[in-house]
Amino acid sequence: MLNMAAAAQVYLACGSTDLRKSIDGLAAIVQEQFALNPFSAALFVFCNRRRDKLKILQWDHAGFWLYYRRLERGTFQWPSGGTMPLCLTARELRWLLDGLSLSQVHAHPALSPEVAI
Repeated sequence: MLNMAAAAQVYLACGSTDLRKSIDGLAAIVQEQFALNPFSAALFVFCNRRRDKLKILQWDHAGFWLYYRRLERGTFQWPSGGTMPLCLTARELRWLLDGLSLSQVHAHPALSPEVAI
């Protein structure tokens, strides 16, 4: 099961990615195009051109995990353009996986425990 809590960062590849690539191909994109370390404690999220499939690459202590999600109807609200990945929060990734936009104007803002009411 996808462990978003263990991820230090979530990086989203803007635009489309050829999802015929598997672990090695996606790790190469992370390392060569994004100049990031695929062995870091991060999630790397990729989407296809039709925006109905995505893959998430994650490293743990023994190897890579590759998660795949395919929608039967509808599309992901995926940002287009740009060569560098977006850095997301785990909350924003959950929105995206649930079919919502990354900019939820009706969502409650995240509060830190330090804020007193």
